[in-house]
Amino acid sequence: METKLQVNAIMLGVADVARAKKFYGEGLGCEIVQDYGDYVKCGLGEGASLVLYKWDAAAEDAGVPAEGSGFRGTSFHFITDSRDTVDEVMRAAVAAGGTVVKEATGAEWGGYSGYFSDPDGHLWKAATAS
Repeated sequence: METKLQVNAIMLGVADVARAKKFYGEGLGCEIVQDYGDYVKCGLGEGASLVLYKWDAAAEDAGVPAEGSGFRGTSFHFITDSRDTVDEVMRAAVAAGGTVVKEATGAEWGGYSGYFSDPDGHLWKAATAS
């Protein structure tokens, strides 16, 4: 196989696109690249994007039922070199309407991390590499 898998875009099904746009755009500083109301594309740098799409429409696009909640088997990770940056991202997420799921704390292996969720329950981990 010559083609190698890579991530160009992450699509999140959300209940309220305007709320998600405010959370990621204003709250966490993502650049809004496209805004079509029920479809918003945010730049993540390095050619990657985060797409916010109505939950039901995203499920329909994938051909799966829209019902379901709880842990979705995925989390997004923001890795930085600074504990202060971890704390700053956690505060920004809460100020923008997110929820702290696990307070940032030191790990026995030397790292520092915490988890927050966006308003639709998508999990994010903010962490230091060491």
